[in-house]
Amino acid sequence: MLTTTPSLSADLSSDAPGAQTVAIDLGERSYPIVIGAGLLDAPASYEGLPKAATALIVTNTTVAPLYADRLRAALQRRYATVHAVVLPDGEQYKTWETLNLIFDALLGQGCDRKTVLFALGGGVVGDMTGFAAASYMRGVPFVQVPTTLLAQVDSSVGGKTAINHPLGKNMIGAFYQPQRVLCDLDTLDTLAPRELSAGLAEVIKYGPIADMAFFDWLEAHIDALQARDRSALAYAVRRSCEIKAWVVGQDERESGLRAILNFGHTFGHAIEAGMGYGAWLHGEGVGAGMVMATELSRRLGLVDDAFAARLKALVQRAGLPVVGPVLDAADNAGRYLALMRVDKKAEAGEIRFVLIDGPGQAVMRAAPDALVREVIDASCA
Repeated sequence: MLTTTPSLSADLSSDAPGAQTVAIDLGERSYPIVIGAGLLDAPASYEGLPKAATALIVTNTTVAPLYADRLRAALQRRYATVHAVVLPDGEQYKTWETLNLIFDALLGQGCDRKTVLFALGGGVVGDMTGFAAASYMRGVPFVQVPTTLLAQVDSSVGGKTAINHPLGKNMIGAFYQPQRVLCDLDTLDTLAPRELSAGLAEVIKYGPIADMAFFDWLEAHIDALQARDRSALAYAVRRSCEIKAWVVGQDERESGLRAILNFGHTFGHAIEAGMGYGAWLHGEGVGAGMVMATELSRRLGLVDDAFAARLKALVQRAGLPVVGPVLDAADNAGRYLALMRVDKKAEAGEIRFVLIDGPGQAVMRAAPDALVREVIDASCA
């Protein structure tokens, strides 16, 4: 249990959504996560960022019509030239080909090594912008401006950048920290309901692995979050970022503790790869994956029936799937196992799962294939 995570208000009440800052403490690579409403247009949001003549906004076809002009107007107060590149939208485009569109824009506009990249969008845009920033001229600064709940509470924080490979999710990438993360809660107003639910998966995961008081709060406020209550969203984003910031500060490059943030992801990534990227949203795979990982924990005697039922009920109330898809009619469990063996947490072909070792605590461990097969067979439609 992460008993030393930063404390919040004693009663865990949801706060007013005024701008708040959560610090990622990584020495010279430290940076703030700023959370609040109206951040996109506020000049203060960009104060103190690296000086440069040029900025490049990286966004996608869904987000660009909504927010690109506003971000450009804000950045033109600080940068003489602001370019933009608009990528196709969807997990299926998280590829080398799409990544090269960013490099084409940088090189085509003659951008130098001081150019600042701004990732305006969800997790796919953030991951690819970060990877491009890590690679272009061996490293240029970038800023995360996440516009989805999933990106605000998870993918924009911590410096993991990557693209997908047909055989595995996020298998090609780099650790590269942003200069700042700007979580403008106003951008969640335009989020599709399915995307909001997908983001809630990454919020829910923090309770079982680290903070059962937060899990209790989520059970009491999940309907408010679904209704986009601003104060509830502000609290959920902040607490999620605080927990992730603490974990990343202890283990930036996922050599140990940070792996617990992948609760539900081993099963979830197999679902995404097996279904074809884009068929299930990342958060939908994580939702079903958390249920499956908790069932595996239950069968290993780490949690009881009551906890497994609580987790499943909360995932379902968030509008997420609690039953995994069939990936192979002939040998569904075999297909899952094959995909999970190329997961980044696998070691020498042995699949290592993030399991719940009692509510609020997580552990990394392997499990017998026969037992994993039982869980998959019992958990899939």
